[in-house]
Amino acid sequence: MRPNDHDETDAALRRRRLTGAATQLGTEVSINLGSSLAGLVIPIVGSFVVVAMRQLVMVVAVLPFYRPKRAELSWRRLWPAVLLGVVLAVMNLSFYESVHLIGLGIAATIEFLGPLALALVMSRRVLDVVCALAAGAGVVLLIGPGSSDASAIDPWGVALALTAAASWAAYIVLTRRVAVGLPGLEGLTVASLVSLVLLLPFAIATFDPSAIDWRVAALLVGVGVLSSALPYSLDTFILRRITPRLYAIITSFGPVIAAVFGWLVLSETFTLTEMIAIAVVSGAAGTAIATQRERPKSDLEQTAEGMA
Repeated sequence: MRPNDHDETDAALRRRRLTGAATQLGTEVSINLGSSLAGLVIPIVGSFVVVAMRQLVMVVAVLPFYRPKRAELSWRRLWPAVLLGVVLAVMNLSFYESVHLIGLGIAATIEFLGPLALALVMSRRVLDVVCALAAGAGVVLLIGPGSSDASAIDPWGVALALTAAASWAAYIVLTRRVAVGLPGLEGLTVASLVSLVLLLPFAIATFDPSAIDWRVAALLVGVGVLSSALPYSLDTFILRRITPRLYAIITSFGPVIAAVFGWLVLSETFTLTEMIAIAVVSGAAGTAIATQRERPKSDLEQTAEGMA
């Protein structure tokens, strides 16, 4: 490879990474803006209706791209996607209900313990152990003495946020399995349909038509688009341009972004201790992920990435 060709390839890769990173940051903003809108509408219609509407919007977005063949509709082939749908229902419902009970900033920070624990569970580095302990200490600071009103923090809300954290870790594991075993959007489509079927009876049972007006309907659609349809549809675009590690690093800023939207949209307030706690959790996650070593790529691999 000529020097000029190498420089051009490097420049193309930098542009792709910058585009991917900016898009990923945009999806983090989109997801947390959607969660803050959910915080506005849950007291009006309830968590089941909000989560069901979110899944309905997702199904509408991905179903046109799914063309199942009858011979392929077997339990052996589809069970990971079915289980992913169950996890999606549990994760979204527990998270939104925790947002309603303890606020978006605190709920999002606790939920992030799930993927962080998954990233650290196989590690044997001392630094990762330190990061895990720091994240745990951050959560203790967040819900313990020194918070805005520790006695008012709902234990059930904390338990639901921890359930969402465990579900997020399971979601990551199952998504990898589904991505390998099922082509295209098939796995995501099946999972979204399963989640919607599970949630719909509860949403119908708790639905109050008198609570719906055009503003509530717009909020519900906004939650679905911002929290599911838009970010999920962009994930493939993003991961073709940045490494999974950079993706995870940007995701680690999610609790901070959530706290900002909790303040802007839901009028949540945070003490200095709480702000430090959120920063500690995000910083611990970012440090643990950013310091993981990657295998150096050859010139051929870099050239192939630049052409993708």
